[in-house]
This record gives sequence, C-alpha cells and structure tokens, in this order.
Amino acid sequence: MGKTGTQLDRSATHLLHRAGQCAADIFAVEARLSGLTPRQYAVLLAVAEEEGLTQTGLVDRTGIDRSTLADIVARLLARGLIQRRRAKEDGRAYAIKLTPQGAKALRETQPAAQAVDAQLLANLPPAKRQDFLDLLNRIVVSNRK
Repeated sequence: MGKTGTQLDRSATHLLHRAGQCAADIFAVEARLSGLTPRQYAVLLAVAEEEGLTQTGLVDRTGIDRSTLADIVARLLARGLIQRRRAKEDGRAYAIKLTPQGAKALRETQPAAQAVDAQLLANLPPAKRQDFLDLLNRIVVSNRK
C-alpha cells in the first residue's frame, strides 16, 4: 500500500474494492485446478446449502446481479455442475440443483477456498479475525437491496 494517510487509504469504497481484487487473485491461484471463479464457487456453495433455490433466490443469497448470475448458471449448466428444473411454486422459475459432478467440484474446491480465506485473514491478529468478518457481514446485510 502507498503512503499511509492518503485519501485512498481512508476510502472504504476503494479499500473494499482492492480487498476484493486481492481475494480474486488469490482464489485464481489456489483454485486454478478447479476452473471455478469465486462467483461460480459461491453459486455452487449456495445451491449446496439450499437445494432448489431459484435464480432469484441465488441473486438474493449471493448478491450477484441477475444478468451475471444468468451467465454463471449457463456456464455451470454447460459444465454439467448444476441442473435446473421448473420450480414447483412458480412454473416460470427454475430451481437449481447440484449434479454429482457439481458436488464433486465443490468438495474439491473447498480446501482451496479455505486457503484463500486463511491467506486473506493471515495479516490480521487472530483475535480480530471474527470481528472483521462480522463487520464485513454487517456492511453486506445492512446494504442489501
């Protein structure tokens, strides 16, 4: 980081963006064998946690915008990692489910994702790590659309 005390060093917007870049860069290295992006991994994890989510539910759960999520779903479908069927509650919506290949990809990528989290948090004092995650979550939850 540059000199301390610069405006950028005090900008939450800038620092959150830079932290996101760091996370994506580390994920790309750690999870390179999986071929998954951080957002694809997040979608697979959300589906694993709540099978049958619709794409709208995935937008709500992951915060990924609709058009980007539609692209991610198409890519995961093409790779055979998820399947979709018409939702029982709403025939216009699709419910998303992991395929066996998707469950395997998720299992194989989880250690890499955990390594990414460990690297990101490594420079924080251990006693502050959970507080940091709680504060990030507070920002996310309080700004949901």
